[in-house]
Amino acid sequence: MSAKILYGKEFAAKIKESARLEVDDLKNNFGVTPGLAVIIVGENPASQVYVRNKHKTCEELGIKSEVIAMPATSTKEDLLSKIDELNAADDIHGILVQLPLPDAIKAHSEEILNRIDPLKDVDGFHPVNVGKLVTGSPALVPCTPAGCLEMLDLADIDGKRAVIIGRSNIVGKPMLHLLMARHATVTVCHSHTKNLADVTREAEILVAAMGKPKFVTADMIRQGAVVVDVGINRIEPKKLVGDVDFDAAVEVASAITPVPGGVGLLTVAMLMKNVVKATKLQLKVKT
Repeated sequence: MSAKILYGKEFAAKIKESARLEVDDLKNNFGVTPGLAVIIVGENPASQVYVRNKHKTCEELGIKSEVIAMPATSTKEDLLSKIDELNAADDIHGILVQLPLPDAIKAHSEEILNRIDPLKDVDGFHPVNVGKLVTGSPALVPCTPAGCLEMLDLADIDGKRAVIIGRSNIVGKPMLHLLMARHATVTVCHSHTKNLADVTREAEILVAAMGKPKFVTADMIRQGAVVVDVGINRIEPKKLVGDVDFDAAVEVASAITPVPGGVGLLTVAMLMKNVVKATKLQLKVKT
């Protein structure tokens, strides 16, 4: 029996509609329009596409969107000064610095991201938000793992034994804490995990986020497991694949996300939810 395909478009539409209703509520009941500022430095073509997509989605949902394009020659000080200005702006509730930064300032990425006010850190990368996630306090959470959890909730999937392959700060580690908050028993695997397939076959929910094309094969998946493929790998000029061998996995799993068309579509939708959440945190409105 083939698995149910968890298409990102369907879940992203529900997440965005939820965000739109919250935006309307903030406008009507508090007289506040949530605002997002995205800083892009240089002219990286992929980054420009991502930023346009975020801007377009903001406009669709009634969120104020400000794109700040800075030249590739911008210094670290230029960027920090701009962030300070946005931190102080009452009409901006979320700040995002589009990565990667140009080579000349890439080494300062952590310092630059940490300059963002934690209450406006809609990427969820600031150490304050990471700490709040770990301790279970209300926080802004990285969009990709948050989107994965939202999708599982919307699909009424509630496995209690989860395995994550990958321990990045952006996906693997936050995913661990989000799943534990749902009372799942979670194992995090990585490149040094021995007998990896023995561990992954225990999972009712298997999250693949290691960045290796088609790494997860059918024999690594428990019969009837739910497979969440976070990987996006370009193997040919116009061909993207995930971290899971989809064609084989679909015969073993009960549900699986495709690549493309899966988790990637949830990230921008969850960014919109984070802008709303940031606005409410700043207004001290219950989230």
